[in-house]
Order: sequence, then structure tokens, then C-alpha cells
Amino acid sequence: RPFYKMLLGKPVLLEDMSEVDIDTYNSLKWVIDNDPEDLCLTFSAQEDRFGEIKEVPLVANGDAIEVTNDNKMGYISAYIRWKFVDRVSEQMDSFKKGISDVIPANSLAVFDENELEYLICGLGEIDVNDWRDNTVFKGGYSNTHHVVVWFWKAVLSFDNEFRTRLLQFVTGTSRVPMNGFAELQGSNGPQKFCIEKWGGPTDLPRAHTCFNRIDLPPYPDYHTLREKVRLAVECTGGFEID
Repeated sequence: RPFYKMLLGKPVLLEDMSEVDIDTYNSLKWVIDNDPEDLCLTFSAQEDRFGEIKEVPLVANGDAIEVTNDNKMGYISAYIRWKFVDRVSEQMDSFKKGISDVIPANSLAVFDENELEYLICGLGEIDVNDWRDNTVFKGGYSNTHHVVVWFWKAVLSFDNEFRTRLLQFVTGTSRVPMNGFAELQGSNGPQKFCIEKWGGPTDLPRAHTCFNRIDLPPYPDYHTLREKVRLAVECTGGFEID
């Protein structure tokens, strides 16, 4: 999703980092939640250039500026800008130019990053049986648990567009791997779709895109479950990244 935000000229946030580099995301979150002075960080980053590790300043003279509790938010902003913008600016500018030759920039501006992904990648037909066969469970759920049975009944009742939106809500992408859900990827490599028991009947489902996991409360009946899933996807009210 950060890629599509960049195409639209939208700012890339720390939360976007979790979809492409969970280790860096966790490290930066730690810096936010703690005093980083003992880490001896500077406003610089290490980059692998053809097998050679080089230190890259994030700001002018960044390698001489220590990261403190007072300036850590500036460090994080600079790191994100380098990670997503500065180091790929040439390639991104070329890609934007190619896109603009086909679709004018003002026409793209009407889309958000999720809609732009649909536009570029299209809506492939989702095989619900393959999705179900490659799902794992946590918290006491199983493939035969009545709440899980209702969940798949709801998925089958949705049209393909809404299934795609549900997949994007949980995994961060609307694309199914070429070889099916068995090869679904998370932030740290292969990560199957997961349904975990969580919360109560009044809660909306939550999504953890890093782990391709939906936290699904034990709803009392099928119609409640279907409506809660629909609301979570429509409103992204249950969205959570960790």
C-alpha cells in the first residue's frame, strides 16, 4: 500500500512501514515508546549497496547528530522519508511519468490508495475454497466451529468485489498470490490467513495486516456476524496494525 500512496503523492506513515519491513517498524516503535539515547543512534541509516554496507545521512550532517528523546520524532520522520522517498525517487519519478502518459494525474487524484490498487491490479476472481483450505486458527476456533462456519458462509454470500475488500482489510493487499492462498505472504515471509477468537458480540472484527489475521468475536448468530464483518470492512473501524 505505501507504493500506491506514493503514486498519489500522499505522505507515507510509520504504520505503512509494518507492511514492508516489520523489523524496522518494531524498532522505530520502540524508539517512540522509549528513550533512545542509550542506543547511540545518529540521523543516519545503513544501506547495502551491492554487498557493501554504507552509512547514509538522513539529514545534512546526520551522522554527527545524535538521536535524543527530544528529537526522536524528527529522526523517525527522516528515516521514513529516506526509506520510501529519497532512495527510490529516481525510479518513482520515472514510474509516475509512465503512469501519467496513460492516466492524467488529476484523474488519479479521485482515488485513494486502496482503490488505486484495484485500478492497477484489477479484481481477480477469489477462490473461497482455496482461501478456506489455507486458513489457520487461534484462540479456540477451528474449521468446524460454528462462528467460523458462519464466517465462510458470509464470505460466500459477498460478491467478488467485497471479498477482495475483505482480503485487503485483513492482509493489506487485494492480490492473491499466483499459486493461491497457500503462498500468502506476511511481513516476515509466508504467513497463512488466520482467524483468531477475540472480543465480544458488540465488537467489530479487527485486522492485523502484519500477520494476515482477523480477530473475529464469537457472535451469537450468522446475521450479526455478517453485518459486523461488513461494517468493519466498509468503515475500517476494526483496523489495527501491530
